[in-house]
Amino acid sequence: MLPLISAIVLAAVLWLFIPFLRLLSRQWLSPLRFLPGPPSQSFFMGNLAEMHEQENTNLIANWEAKYGSTFVYRGFVGGCRLMTTDPVAVAHILGNAYEYPKPDFVRDSLATMAAGHDGLLTTEGEMHKKQTPAFTSSHIKSLAPIFWDHALQLRDIWFDLASNSETIGHSSTRVDALIWLGRATLDVIGLAGFGYSFHSLAHAHTQALPSESSDELADAFSTIFSTARKFRVMTILQVWFPWLRRFRRNSAVMVQAQETMRRIGLGLIDRATKEAVDDEKNGWKNETGIEGDKTTMGRDLLAVLIRSSLSQRDATSSSSMSTSEILSQISTFLAAGHETTASALNWCLYALVKHPDAQIKLRQSLRELEADFRSVDDNAIQKCEFLDWVVRESLRVHAPVTSTMRVCMREGGDDIPVSRDGYRDKYGSLRSSIPVNKHDIISVPIQAINKSKDLWGEDAGEFKPERWASPPERVKSIPGLYSNILTFLNGNPIDGNRACIGYKFALIEMKIFLYVLVKDIEFSIDPALVIEKKVNVVTRPFVKSEPHLGNQMPLYIRPATKS
Repeated sequence: MLPLISAIVLAAVLWLFIPFLRLLSRQWLSPLRFLPGPPSQSFFMGNLAEMHEQENTNLIANWEAKYGSTFVYRGFVGGCRLMTTDPVAVAHILGNAYEYPKPDFVRDSLATMAAGHDGLLTTEGEMHKKQTPAFTSSHIKSLAPIFWDHALQLRDIWFDLASNSETIGHSSTRVDALIWLGRATLDVIGLAGFGYSFHSLAHAHTQALPSESSDELADAFSTIFSTARKFRVMTILQVWFPWLRRFRRNSAVMVQAQETMRRIGLGLIDRATKEAVDDEKNGWKNETGIEGDKTTMGRDLLAVLIRSSLSQRDATSSSSMSTSEILSQISTFLAAGHETTASALNWCLYALVKHPDAQIKLRQSLRELEADFRSVDDNAIQKCEFLDWVVRESLRVHAPVTSTMRVCMREGGDDIPVSRDGYRDKYGSLRSSIPVNKHDIISVPIQAINKSKDLWGEDAGEFKPERWASPPERVKSIPGLYSNILTFLNGNPIDGNRACIGYKFALIEMKIFLYVLVKDIEFSIDPALVIEKKVNVVTRPFVKSEPHLGNQMPLYIRPATKS
């Protein structure tokens, strides 16, 4: 009897721990163990703890200087993870998107943030292909009035705050740019993304407690997103031990937030679907995504997505999107179109206050537009060269998302090509490719590549908009979707593309906001404050001496003098 019980116990233990044992065996057999890299700081956490502060310590650049462009760092329980800044290797990894998807634990985290596994951020392969809508340049430009309205609204609010300060004797006003830009971009993506009015700016300006929201959808998303950003060891353990997932418990607040997202989301989908069906009955032809198509111009992104899905329903049932898939896009629009754009604008203003000469030059360039164009619109703004340089340089030096992670899922593994000069393994041997096994994890350090001295020169870490007048020849090897930087990921898809489909939306929004704000407002910062970066999904600022106050970007504003 005892041997039988022992056998049962042993079988149960093996069943529970087999995924973990498989993980350890894969790590022990990975060819990545022959690559150089920094020593592990701990058995359980590897180098992850020190990577948490990488944007403030220049960690990746220091590792690259010591170990070359291709090396490994240690993840959980000592697993080797590839990190490479080699443009050829990065082009191969990102270009073969469906053979190098996001790891499961990353997708699970994004699914929590984006309310499901059916969203654009979390799907892979065929499901991802049908969810990639064609947001054309002309359609996005038709949404520009929303950008203008909210940029002007924010400017006027800041003018009002500044005038109140002048009344009580202050020459400038301190504002938290991070919070205010977040409110503005939330309002923008609500209307442009799915026709929903948050009124976040207006509410914050009129209420006694502006930190509180009056909108249940905004509160629900904030709850879900902030919960998803929190690192928990249990999340990692559930990857190794799937049986632990049955013990997942969401708080009552989280459950309520998810129910609110679903209820309002279904209402928005129902409204957009009825409008699309009515349009179809009134003569709309099943054609979407065409430049200048009247069925998409001026429509919010959700409406375009639904029209595109309806147009595919008669072709093949698998081409159209389910309600669950469309529902996930609402929170995806919120996450990708609100947090990242607010972060990008925030860091651009920070770069300008740290480089006042660039701010003055930009303001002069923006005011010259008024002399050249009777009515300055987004078309005129696109012709402002120095504004374009400022945006490019800010997105290079301050990428909202600093890294991305992939896992090799190619059967039999892969040999990742590298640049002509190759790299050296830990034994000093010159290698012409990087061997990886299936399930090996790879980190692509977006920010480190954007600021690589090998590619951009010794001043790579400095904010210099003028560099875009004649960028280094070497940067052409960076497989970026936009302007030879990796901020929006890859522009050279081979098999699948996980680049940012909303980058044109973000660029137009950024330029309109910068035109309205910088043209009329002078920004500065207390020189005694040290601003550092905290990376958690997107990069946010905090004051080094005030970490207890959380993320913030305290800037001083006053109306810019007319000259």
